[in-house]
Amino acid sequence: MKPPYASDSPGSLSEQEFNSSYMKVLSALLLTAVCLYTAITVRQPSSASIPAADYLHNELPIYSVETDLPVVALTFDAAWGDEDLEEILSILERHQASATFFVSGDWVNKYPDAIQAIHAAGHELANHGTNHKHMPQLSEDAMRAEIMECHEQVYALTQVSMTAFRAPYSDWNDQVVSVAKDCGYASINQNVDSVDWKDYGVESIIDTVMNDPDLDNGAIILLHNGSTYTKDALDELLTRLEEEGYSFVKISQLVYTDSYTIDHTGRQFPIS
Repeated sequence: MKPPYASDSPGSLSEQEFNSSYMKVLSALLLTAVCLYTAITVRQPSSASIPAADYLHNELPIYSVETDLPVVALTFDAAWGDEDLEEILSILERHQASATFFVSGDWVNKYPDAIQAIHAAGHELANHGTNHKHMPQLSEDAMRAEIMECHEQVYALTQVSMTAFRAPYSDWNDQVVSVAKDCGYASINQNVDSVDWKDYGVESIIDTVMNDPDLDNGAIILLHNGSTYTKDALDELLTRLEEEGYSFVKISQLVYTDSYTIDHTGRQFPIS
């Protein structure tokens, strides 16, 4: 008796022929699947072979800090002249405002009296690298030298061991943050940029800061001494911030030093 699928009609397959054809097709499908799997596993690198930074920036500087207190950190990058520093310090004193000055090593060498004046006024000194270089373009050893040479210069003048580092040009990558951490530094960026270095004028500086959507509790505001209009805008800017209910703290008073996490925007949160 023929199986149900067999037929005596011309051109039909015998059971043996059918089984042979079926096995050929099955073998071809299996071979194709094996080839595809091999191609995928060979060409697709495993997550272990790719640096974490390629998938997720685990090492981020701090852009802002989560806090219920109505405080902001005023920060000045100091890498140019010092001709406006006396007036800036005077305005800060009138407002009883603390600030953090990120100083470059070159600036320290040129203006040691300015470093002493900032320190004597009770403000915080922080590290801005030695030669104002793009840190991600340097080797790890060169990064470390940029940070530690500036550290030693400031310590020699003030006996202050700085703890906050800001990369020149706000140019970061995971490696820069990691090296700074190895040197004992917290990496600090900013989430409110006055753009004062573009010299757009007094009102531009004030409006840029006050209208920034990220201006909130725990904001870190970036200013520069040595810019054309910063000293002229500072008094009104501080007044406007005070009218909004903000007071001013140093970076070391704002950031958490342990038990914290940083989200993808660079905002630092305490871990309770």
